[in-house]
Amino acid sequence: MRDWIVQWLTEVTQPFWHSSLSIDQFVTALQETFQMVFFSLIFGGIWGLIQAIILLVTRPAGILPNPVIYHVLNPIVNALRSLPFIILLIAVIPFTQWLVGTSIGTWAAIVPLTIYVGPYMGRLIETSLLEVNEGIIESAQSMGATPWQIIFKFILPEARSSLILNMTTATISLIGATAMAGAVGAGGIGDLAISYGYQRFDSSVVILTVIVLLILVQIVQTLGTWLAKLR
Repeated sequence: MRDWIVQWLTEVTQPFWHSSLSIDQFVTALQETFQMVFFSLIFGGIWGLIQAIILLVTRPAGILPNPVIYHVLNPIVNALRSLPFIILLIAVIPFTQWLVGTSIGTWAAIVPLTIYVGPYMGRLIETSLLEVNEGIIESAQSMGATPWQIIFKFILPEARSSLILNMTTATISLIGATAMAGAVGAGGIGDLAISYGYQRFDSSVVILTVIVLLILVQIVQTLGTWLAKLR
């Protein structure tokens, strides 16, 4: 499938493609970007959901108030969210090296990307869950629902549309972060922009990467908005 795509793109773009960048390299970079976004979104989403639920239920007005857990976890999430991604990328290099055995490449970039997007998604998910009408929670409690049932059968389904829109926002932010990860050899579209566009003064590559990123963002936003409207 990949070879067919490369061959087709090569034939289509051959009349006007005059860059030092090959179509094969471009497809590889696009594949690496998808890989970074997909796995970081999965790992970060799981981490973010766990954070959001813990913060939701342990807050002072939550289902299971616990000041100790809430006041320990809340500043940790805030601290991780406040770090610029490029600094976080460098700061976690020893941890990345220990975890995946290398500090460069696509899989190495997934580690800081997950650490970056996890707290961000956690806050977005928490915001969506807090938007649920308290009357729904009170009704669930009056029916004898357990905290687990209240969260997964009442709060999460009710917050569905808001969750999808916030996850769309997080995905778009993650796409931008993968481009920045190219600065440290993570691969992907960002690496092309730096290695071929900036360092080799090939403006056509820079324009291409910008167009590709814009298209990806538009696709994600359109898909997210459409899914949020479904019932």
